[in-house]
Amino acid sequence: MSNDISFSIQRLRFDEHYQPSDSTRITTNFANLARGQSRQQNLRNTLRMVDNRFNALAHWDNPSADRYAVELDIVTVEMQLGAQRSQEAFPLIEMLQTHIVDKRTGQRTAGIVGNNFSSYVRDYDFSVLLPAHNLDRAGFSTPAHFGDLHGKLFKAFMASSTYQDNFSKPPVICISASSSKSYQRNGNQHPVLGIEYQQNELSSTDQYFAKMGMQVRFFMPANGVAPLAFYFHGDLLGDYSSLELIATISTMETFQKIYRPEIYNANAAAGARYQPSLKNQDYSLTQIVYDREERSQLAVKQGKFAEAHFIKPYQGVLQAWAAEASV
Repeated sequence: MSNDISFSIQRLRFDEHYQPSDSTRITTNFANLARGQSRQQNLRNTLRMVDNRFNALAHWDNPSADRYAVELDIVTVEMQLGAQRSQEAFPLIEMLQTHIVDKRTGQRTAGIVGNNFSSYVRDYDFSVLLPAHNLDRAGFSTPAHFGDLHGKLFKAFMASSTYQDNFSKPPVICISASSSKSYQRNGNQHPVLGIEYQQNELSSTDQYFAKMGMQVRFFMPANGVAPLAFYFHGDLLGDYSSLELIATISTMETFQKIYRPEIYNANAAAGARYQPSLKNQDYSLTQIVYDREERSQLAVKQGKFAEAHFIKPYQGVLQAWAAEASV
């Protein structure tokens, strides 16, 4: 049954000329920036923030803080079901891959894939299935087998020849720390990732990523103001070079400063014990236009799109495949 699903990859450069394709999830961080009258200035400012942060962290042999640039590719993972391979592929996942450009030597090096993570099926799970499950419940809970299908699909992609042929290392996904959990410094400090924090309990997002085979650690990089959540396979600290990690930090911290300025562009840094809050009033805004309310509404619409065009039409096929899947 595992052979009934196949994957393909499409790449698109994220630069100041980027325009989202018709199949791109418009709630995706990078797609949301490329809309409206300010789209090109948004993109220029975002990319400048990424490069500036990268050079601040990669400070060795970089006295003018301008040695490096980060290039970003949008990686769209499309999936086709065996019996429907003549039909249009479904855009399963979108991620980013970083590339590090050393302007002094001219060398261009592939960085980590993952970084941002977007998924129609996850939109369905969190924006349609989960709210419906908790509609009339006194306390929050998740449905039985919540995230199982998404996790198996992701693991199947990771195990596929498509992934192995395109990427040399496992992905790292970097997102915001949960505002519903508290975090405590544990005394560990990494030269690039920074100060490590541990949370008081797993969040529903942590449990969801665990079904994708990923564990999580939380680090606040130098001159950052809040810990970032890093989801990974293998050894986060040992499997990646300093420049690879810096490219992920500079890219995803920039997005978080834009989307969650209350946390990641706060005017005071997290202390030894920390709980993120979107109600924080002591923060600065970037010069980038962004409508967070619109993005929240679109997540529901796209979750319903996944339900109508993927979950319901192929429910029987997907359930049969998931039952047989060895991943």
